[in-house]
Amino acid sequence: MARSRVREMMGEVMTAQGRSLPGDDAADLREIGFRSLDFSELALRVEDELGDELNFDAPGLRRIATVGDVLDFIEQLQSA
Repeated sequence: MARSRVREMMGEVMTAQGRSLPGDDAADLREIGFRSLDFSELALRVEDELGDELNFDAPGLRRIATVGDVLDFIEQLQSA
């Protein structure tokens, strides 16, 4: 799945919560209000679209701090 599509889906998750996704990949997740529950929602949407399960671990999630980190993480999961 293209990085741009994952970003679009991330924006949809945030919009559903009444927030908006900034255009800057360096935006801090805490500052924009993107929580672990939002990440879970995004992961489910990606899995539904891919028709495959993403396998990730909690330590990997702890290193995610920015929008770009989320996009990189999901990109890595797809190639694993």
